[in-house]
This record gives sequence, C-alpha cells and structure tokens, in this order.
Amino acid sequence: MTARTPITGGSLGSLPAATPGDVDDAVARAAEAFRTWRIVPAPERGAVVRRLGELLRAHKSDLAELVALEAGKIRSEAQGEVQEMIDVCDFAVGLSRQLYGATMASERPGHRMMELWQPLGVCGVITSFNFPCAVWAWNAALALVCGDPVVWKPSEKTPLTALACDALVQRAGAPAGVAQVVLGGAEVGERLVDNPSVALVSATGSTAMGRAIGPRVAARFGRSLLELGGNNAAIVAPSADLDLAVRAVAFAAAGTAGQRCTTLRRLIVHRSIHDDLVDRLVTAYKSLTVGNPLDERTLVGPLIDRHAYEAFGRALDEVGALAGGARELESMAPDAFYVRPAIAVVLEQTPLVLRETFAPLLYVLAYDDWDEAVALHNAAAHGLSSSVFTSDLREAERFLSPAGSDCGIANVNIGPSGAEIGGAFGGEKDTGGGRESGSDAWKAYMRRMTCTVNYSGELPLAQGVEFL
Repeated sequence: MTARTPITGGSLGSLPAATPGDVDDAVARAAEAFRTWRIVPAPERGAVVRRLGELLRAHKSDLAELVALEAGKIRSEAQGEVQEMIDVCDFAVGLSRQLYGATMASERPGHRMMELWQPLGVCGVITSFNFPCAVWAWNAALALVCGDPVVWKPSEKTPLTALACDALVQRAGAPAGVAQVVLGGAEVGERLVDNPSVALVSATGSTAMGRAIGPRVAARFGRSLLELGGNNAAIVAPSADLDLAVRAVAFAAAGTAGQRCTTLRRLIVHRSIHDDLVDRLVTAYKSLTVGNPLDERTLVGPLIDRHAYEAFGRALDEVGALAGGARELESMAPDAFYVRPAIAVVLEQTPLVLRETFAPLLYVLAYDDWDEAVALHNAAAHGLSSSVFTSDLREAERFLSPAGSDCGIANVNIGPSGAEIGGAFGGEKDTGGGRESGSDAWKAYMRRMTCTVNYSGELPLAQGVEFL
C-alpha cells in the first residue's frame, strides 16, 4: 500500500499491507496477552497510559506535523487532535482508579448483592482518515485501563500516523500483544470484524460501513460500537448573537475542509434574520484562506482525495452555490484537491440536503416558528451533533428537552463540532448509537457481573420460594 499526502497528492512511501493471516495472528497474540493483562491491577494498566500521555506531550509537534501532512489538516487543528489524545490519556489514568460497581440491597437476610465490571476481551478498533489518531486514543486509552488488548486497523489513507502512535504506545511499556496495528484496506477490516476472538469492534466511518459491520458482529454475538456519519444542523433563533453565530458557523462548516463527522451541514435560520445572517456568512467565507495546511495563514486545507472532490462537485452541480464552491484553485498540484467552502440557500430539505456530503458545503434554510425549526432539524437520518443559537432561555431548554434535538450531542451558542473528551461522544439513528471517550463510555469495554454473597449460614430463596 502507498502512503500519500493530500497536500500535493504525492507519495510518502510504500508500506506492506497485512494479509488475512496477519490479522488472525495479531488477534491471537492479543487474546493470549489478555490472559495476563486482565489481572494486572487497573492502576498499573493506567500507568502505561500515563506514560503514553507523557510521550504525546513530548512529541506533540512532531505527531501533529505528520497528521497535517497525511490528513491535510491545518497545523492548529492537527495540534488540537494530539491534544485530544493527551486529554483522554489523562482522563483514562484517573479512570483506572474509578472502575466503580454498585452495591444493591438484597431481599434475603445475610446476603449482599453487588455489581462488578470485568475486562471484556480483545477490542478491534477501525478508524477513519479525518481523525487519524485521536479516535484510536479515545478507544485505546479506555480499553487499556479496562484490561482489554487493542488491535487497530487505521484508515489506509493515514497509515504513517498510525505507525507513529504505535511506536509511542510501545515505548510507553505496553506488554507484547496488548497494542497492535494492522495496515490495509477493507479486507483487513472485514477479517477483524469476523474474528470470533474480537469481543468488541469499535468502528468509525460511513453509515454504509456501519450497516455492513453491525449485523456481522451481531451474528457471532460480539459487541459493536459504531460511530458513523452525521448531517448536523444548527438553529439560529431571532434572539441569537449573530456575531458569535457567524464565527461559530464558519468554523463548524468549513473547518477541516468540511471533513469532520460533526461538521455543520445544515443551517436553519429564522426568516426575520435569514438574509442578514447569509450576508454576514458570505463576507466571512470570502476571508477564508484555502491552501497548503502547513502555511500558518491557511484556514482550509485540501480534501482528502479525488473521491471527496468529485462528491463535492456533484453536489454543487445539483444545488448551485451562493458563495465559494470553486472546485479547484489555481497553482495547486494536479493530484491535490483544494476547494472553496460553499454556501447554498435552499427552499426545502431535498434528498440532496438530507444526504451527507463529506466536504465544505453548507445548506441554509429559513423557518417561521420553533416547531418547524425542530422538525427540519430532526428530519435527517443521522443523529450525531446539533446546536442552537439563542438568547432565549426557554428556547435553549426546549432544544435540550425530550421534544428538542434528537442527537447524541446538543449544544447551545456553540457549533456542533469541537467536542471535549469529558463527555461521551456519539449519536443516534444512522450515526450508530455508540459512545466513546468520556462520562461512562468506559462501560462499553467491560462486562457487567452481578454477584450475590451469602454470609448467613442459612439458605433463604429469593421471592419467598420454598424448596426442600
């Protein structure tokens, strides 16, 4: 397989791809490592993650440079991705002393009931190009402190970043077989998905990919944690601070060249402020510098490849663009794909608007009343991230209520992108339902055990049953 950079479209070198047998061998090594890793005290497992976090701090700039080179992110965003890795390592280290169960009251005298969380087993992690290292860290940091080995299949578009991360976790002292990388395309991921020794498959990618993975893992009664697409929307109410909203929308819609799963793709604006906000956004978009992400002046780097570029072009052909939307910029390499972020004002949510185009294309719709805005918002098949811009407390609370956003993430007066690791990350509906990173997402990597201890010397049965 060939590693390439979207900055120029050029090759960064060739790497050997894993064979199906290589994947099976990696899983077998992980399963063997699990036998001893699961009984290592959790704080000792956390010490490995702590050392990984220290190494990430020491090599933050180097790893971020590789992310920028291989994924096309601007330096600021690449640095932010590595910082996410550091943050989740810090979170996981604290978690290693907080894998709490519960104690329940027993109806039987002289009995104690409790709940324990035990290591689950081998975790297969499949990640996408747009966050080539942070999503692995979300999974790996938690899985490792929970006692689970990790076999990572990174995107074939960002293999060098994966190898760099693997080198760091090995230097952090991960025992043999506890953290591994297998490079390759879809066939490598399929082999990982189908291996019965993989207890959990955590997969980040398209909804189509999730639809293929979910049933295959379920067929063998494995677990899946799916982080799939997002057609994220923001509602802008009449009371919104428009200066704040413009800044938030510009980053959420154009940042990472529109290649985040949390990218803002639909903007639902009250009709009374619609034209004013669109004019402000057009002005803001004209100030966006598109170009080489290694240039500190650049705000929008390249699309990852020709496939993304062609999908963007097809969407522009279908809808037309109000601002920007140039398919390519002059003076760029012929195999690199730089586009101008585009805004399209639409009258209704057509199938095109409700389809996720993984590029910097923002659709703007008008609404007249709150219920209409929420209905437009929730009409998408995906349910990842959402936001509302308002100074009305009642509107903010209604957006966060059961009758408001149907997404896994809901924000007030910030855009839908840029989640912190302290909260669980993930979404509903076609986004897959998985949760990673903070809060109690750690429970996905463990198995629950309900235990009852009889210390009475008698044998009373539950529910008053009498026998012998």
